[in-house]
Amino acid sequence: MRNQLLNRRSFLGESQFGLAGIALASLLSSEGVLADGSVEYDPTAPFQARQPHFKAHAKNVIVVFCAGAVSHVDFWEYKPELVKYHGKPLPGNERLISFQGENGALQKPLWNFSAKGECGKMLSDIVPHIGDCADDICFLHSVHTKSSTHGPGENLMSTGFNREGYPGMGAWVSYGLGTANQDLPAFVAIEDPRGTPQSGPNNWSSGFLPAAFQGTSFSTTKPIRYLTPPPNNVPQQNTRTLDILNTLNELHRQDFKTDTELSARISSYELAAKLQLSVPDVTRIQSEPEHIHTLYGTDSKNNIKADFARNCILARRLVEKGVRFVQLFNGAYASGGKLNWDTHNNMPELVPGHAEALDQPLAGLIKDLKQRDLLKETLVICCTEFGRMPMFQVGNDGRDHNPEGFTIWMAGGGVKGGFSYGATDPFGYKAEQNPLSVHDVHATILHLLGLDHTRLTYYHNGLQRRLTDVHGHVIKEVMS
Repeated sequence: MRNQLLNRRSFLGESQFGLAGIALASLLSSEGVLADGSVEYDPTAPFQARQPHFKAHAKNVIVVFCAGAVSHVDFWEYKPELVKYHGKPLPGNERLISFQGENGALQKPLWNFSAKGECGKMLSDIVPHIGDCADDICFLHSVHTKSSTHGPGENLMSTGFNREGYPGMGAWVSYGLGTANQDLPAFVAIEDPRGTPQSGPNNWSSGFLPAAFQGTSFSTTKPIRYLTPPPNNVPQQNTRTLDILNTLNELHRQDFKTDTELSARISSYELAAKLQLSVPDVTRIQSEPEHIHTLYGTDSKNNIKADFARNCILARRLVEKGVRFVQLFNGAYASGGKLNWDTHNNMPELVPGHAEALDQPLAGLIKDLKQRDLLKETLVICCTEFGRMPMFQVGNDGRDHNPEGFTIWMAGGGVKGGFSYGATDPFGYKAEQNPLSVHDVHATILHLLGLDHTRLTYYHNGLQRRLTDVHGHVIKEVMS
């Protein structure tokens, strides 16, 4: 063989296979088959629309994050055994110790459940408007998580890790796909009218991804700061100034092509100039017709509900204009359960107010997207950081943190409506049937957007990082 390779005629004959291999590699690379997952993007245009790995079911995502932990056994997952054994210890865990200490006897749902929609899904009567949407909702009843504390739990649900410093879901999605509207951010975080969630901006951080993919935070009650031009600003003069500044920026950018933070800063300033025109328009909620305000409940005398309803309308207007990912918060950082869902005590009095603020606005969002034919391409997700125990805490009328099992639900964007997947045990304590990790949920969200979670990676500190770490399986059973 050695002598044949040294022979000129044999060498030229064998080289054809090497050239064919190079051609094949080039073709496979152009199709993305050999890609390591790192996204190729122009730092000077980070939000330019990019192709997914495969055909997508959804184009946009709205995540409604109920901060503080909603009780799945009081809202989403009906447990007849919990009613039957009310007042008795949890079998096999009679002295269960959880986040705040010892738990007492089993506590039946605080509100009645009844069949909703044509699918007959049993849901709590405390959310009648969401119950009207049961035929459009896919319930994941067997989610479990790694943390029983709010900050790390929020981090895990938003970023895939319970520590800080990792990119949020929206940052990964906008990194992978860009956006359809270059005059608005690709990723918007809409804070609750009551304030900021416990992990704050870490929920919408770009982490180690290029800084351009940081989420932009604003709402109907909290506008983007420093966006309004000064009163004495002359438009023509401002245009000339921007033209000169763009020229200088471009020269500077050419000298430092590998500095992604510089490119991100320049891009952010350019986007800010566009936002001066686009944001006032998209946040002009008052321009919506009266029947839309009635649908969402902005006319409510409950100010928190009315403001959250306006934020829901804003979320719809954003995806309607091509914003890729919207993270909409329901609940702010607080203790005592007054400003969020963290109700360790006094649940009968506190939870109805939270339910009222969530129910009609969120249902209105689903119904509005559906009537505009946007629901089929917009994935709506309602999640929380963990669940609640099926018993009250000793000496309290509230449920403790429960990371062992809880419910996340989705609507539109390629998932089955009127469908339930997985289940906790008969009392609602622990994920038992088809257990799902948060990584499984994230993998499924990315898949619905046409992204392979194992290929959407970014090289950082010697590793190809991804939203799902080294875990995650797509829940194909929930796809329509």
